[in-house]
Amino acid sequence: MSDDSARWDERYRGEELLLGETPSRFLAERIEEVKCLCPGRKALDIACGEGRNSIFLARQGFSVTGLDISPVAVEKARHWAGREGLDCEFRLADLEKFRFTETYDLIINFNFLLRELIPREVAALTPGGVIIFDTILESPTAPVPHRKEFLLQPGELARLFAPFPGAILFCGEYPDSATPTAKLIYRHS
Repeated sequence: MSDDSARWDERYRGEELLLGETPSRFLAERIEEVKCLCPGRKALDIACGEGRNSIFLARQGFSVTGLDISPVAVEKARHWAGREGLDCEFRLADLEKFRFTETYDLIINFNFLLRELIPREVAALTPGGVIIFDTILESPTAPVPHRKEFLLQPGELARLFAPFPGAILFCGEYPDSATPTAKLIYRHS
């Protein structure tokens, strides 16, 4: 087991869900728009943790695959989805080595940053597919401990997506929030 896997297993080991049962606020606020944009209902949740966003998407009619490095988180997500009878599949994956073998109408990437994965995410979209990205922005209020390479720099998220064929439909940065984030909605052409 990798150090990352063991570290995340330790964080997810408690009885309670680490980030709770409610989905990301950004995802919940934008879901109707996203459902209108997506060409279909096949979704991928990158670094899904215990599955809160995957579960939310499944409740919205998406067939969801969630990927995470933590066996503890994946098992909790599987149990939750199974208990509710939702169309979710959770897979153990080291995202540094992950290769996409399928295409998706929606890919969500929340609270996780692996810059070299972004081009592969875009390539895994169906025509008209959507990526929703929401992760931590470097700021004096950023939660610790976070290594600098896992934090977005101001303006970086838009720069990362600018070269791809398609459109950035939304991009915002919130450096003064309790958890500073950058958020983006991209639609592939």
